[in-house]
Amino acid sequence: MTTLVSAGRMATATMLLLALWPLASMPLQAADPVTAIRAAQLIDGVADQPLRDAVVLIEGGRITAVGSALPIPEGAQLIDLGGATLLPGLIDCHTHITGDPGDYYESLVRDSSIDVAVNAHLYAERTLLAGFTTVRNLGAPDFVDVALRRSIDEQRTRGPRIVAAGHGIGATGGHADFTGLSPSLRFTGFTGVADGVEAVRLKVREQVKYGADVIKMVATAGVLSEEDSVGAPQYTQAEMDALVDEAHRWDRKVAAHAHGTEGIKMAVRAGVDSIEHGSLLDAEGIRMMKARGTYLVADVYDDDYILAEYARLNYPEKILDKERQVGRLQRENFRKAVQAGVRIAYGTDAGVYPHGDNGKQFAKQVEWGQTPMQAIQSATGHAADLLGRSDRVGRIAPGRYADLIAVSGDPLKDVSELERVQFVMKEGLVYKRNGKAQLP
Repeated sequence: MTTLVSAGRMATATMLLLALWPLASMPLQAADPVTAIRAAQLIDGVADQPLRDAVVLIEGGRITAVGSALPIPEGAQLIDLGGATLLPGLIDCHTHITGDPGDYYESLVRDSSIDVAVNAHLYAERTLLAGFTTVRNLGAPDFVDVALRRSIDEQRTRGPRIVAAGHGIGATGGHADFTGLSPSLRFTGFTGVADGVEAVRLKVREQVKYGADVIKMVATAGVLSEEDSVGAPQYTQAEMDALVDEAHRWDRKVAAHAHGTEGIKMAVRAGVDSIEHGSLLDAEGIRMMKARGTYLVADVYDDDYILAEYARLNYPEKILDKERQVGRLQRENFRKAVQAGVRIAYGTDAGVYPHGDNGKQFAKQVEWGQTPMQAIQSATGHAADLLGRSDRVGRIAPGRYADLIAVSGDPLKDVSELERVQFVMKEGLVYKRNGKAQLP
């Protein structure tokens, strides 16, 4: 009997050893190294007060702990930023990262999509080194922004995390179309032009098919194109309703390019997630946006650059005159929206001015009604909420990506500090330190 029991136990032990043998032969994986960042002050992107004597712990590209005077684990790599202010990586909710403010006609007729793609990686790196670790790109030719997003995600290109729109969708002859050129110039390939309810639904599906994360709807005429009126609606209410419905059906948010008073309200009624520009926003539009929780993304820095530089870039007088009409009005209406409590997300229309200058808008938002903390939150916590990515970016908190920047001084006292970012980390990799770029 004893022999049988012993034999049974031996058989069981043998089977257990055989089962465990593959595990025993597997190499042991080392734990991710811990990085600790220490700074005099931390603005987390959500809280209204900064944290003093801040320490952030990072492991595997994510934040694991945040606190005041946290003990630093033995063996951790320490990045001591001294008297600097640490902030979340900034978010620009309206960029054109594939373009720049070049000669108007030359860029229309000479630059190919290959030129655009070659230049885009340079603009992406400049944007990242300026402290913007995430951007929402609202329009690019031939899905170059989708390809750039993929290249950055696969770490073949240095740049910010991109939420890509592909093509902006708009009406024939409108801001999303090529206007002011000879009829003999035919643009082939993908475009965002669509007319009619079924056509706009199809165009949304096309953007999704080719990789768009967000949908841009061109609801009204624009400034930097040759339509006659900056504010005229360019879609019917039925077309806007169909476009937004289709985008939301595919779980894509909608950003509406909208300058004109009525076009803004039509877009809000359709259920868009954000109004871009909002230049001629009126009191009723402000009430509607606040009631529905629609974000305003207003590029209130651009007016200075356009009026200073665009004449020498051969932009038609017609375009410059439209900018003179709406520039100050946009800023005044931004102030009214801030005072009314409309949700504000930071978006600069980068590409209208040189990439890398994205931080210059903070001072304008403060000049036109926001506190420095509100302006910072518009580019961190609020921007992340608009993008639907609050669980990943926009805040210094456990579980979020280790997207962190630092400035030398206190941006709550001088918000222009954000134009001089000294330290940039994205997903735990350092791209800039002591004001100088470095390979991660």
